[in-house]
Amino acid sequence: MKFLVTGGAGFIGSAVCRHLIRNTAHSVVNLDKLTYAANLASLEPISNDPRYSFAKLDIRDREAVGELLRVEEIDVVMHLAAESHVDRSIDGPGEFIGTNVVGTFDLLEAARGYWTKLSGERRAAFRFHHVSTDEVYGDLPLDGGLFTEDTAYAPSSPYSASKAASDHLAMAWHHTYGMPVVLSNCSNNYGPYHFPEKLIPLMILNGLEGKDLPVYGKGENVRDWLYVEDHARALEMIATRGEVGRSYNVGGRNERSNLDVVHDICDALDKLAPRKDGKSRREQITFVADRPGHDLRYAIDATRLETELGWQAQETFATGLEKTVAWFLENEEWWRPLRERYSGKRLGQT
Repeated sequence: MKFLVTGGAGFIGSAVCRHLIRNTAHSVVNLDKLTYAANLASLEPISNDPRYSFAKLDIRDREAVGELLRVEEIDVVMHLAAESHVDRSIDGPGEFIGTNVVGTFDLLEAARGYWTKLSGERRAAFRFHHVSTDEVYGDLPLDGGLFTEDTAYAPSSPYSASKAASDHLAMAWHHTYGMPVVLSNCSNNYGPYHFPEKLIPLMILNGLEGKDLPVYGKGENVRDWLYVEDHARALEMIATRGEVGRSYNVGGRNERSNLDVVHDICDALDKLAPRKDGKSRREQITFVADRPGHDLRYAIDATRLETELGWQAQETFATGLEKTVAWFLENEEWWRPLRERYSGKRLGQT
């Protein structure tokens, strides 16, 4: 099969591209506008593979996307292109509405125009996989509960509201037009090639450079952490084997408070790259004012994905975090240019 991966130069998108080329026989066309968080260096391990190609396009250019679908004879559209940083959505929500809502609409229409002209087995096999977030569900109390696929949507930030809207658009195109849509909602991802403004890579790099490790509020907010390569495997399963019109939650079953995550990062750094003065990097932790509308807890129930498609996360948080810290220690040539361009104003909290 040939996949069109939108946002394939981003963190999760590049992991999907690498997985598809390294571990399957599928071909990949990576469509990306190359905004600030995109990095083609993340695709260098597969860039010379004949089954991989790149197209610099905006998902809002409906005519160009439609032409690409036709020329490349795409079988699966996996839609990951999105603005995804909550803090940035609070400062500038317009970009999130434009990309996540209007962009998804334009992509759906381009895909619908392409799909309606397919016939026979190719029409029956076509899939549009919309990739989303658990943040559309709102938040949970600290003392219990899990998000299931039946949890009512209750987004609380401009980012999560824009993703909720895009989810509804995708499923509406299935119910109204019969488009073969599948949907997935994931928990917080982490791993190699993660853009440095997000919590885990920011804390790793600040820790290495002896800078403050800023934690919002008391650091009590809880997230379910999913290793990005586990997520990439899940997305391939959902796109190729998921039931049309159905949604699948993807989570790592690795709940951690933000403060515990930062402690774990400090401990991993102290083990793999000790400070010259012998002190713990926990001493670099500072507490700063909480951000507006900070959701308290996210936790995913991935039972449907596990039982129906047979997916299981291969990494625990401990094993995944150690791999991640080791990767950043070994790949300064990847993150250093991004770090130098990045202003550092946003704390990268989740």
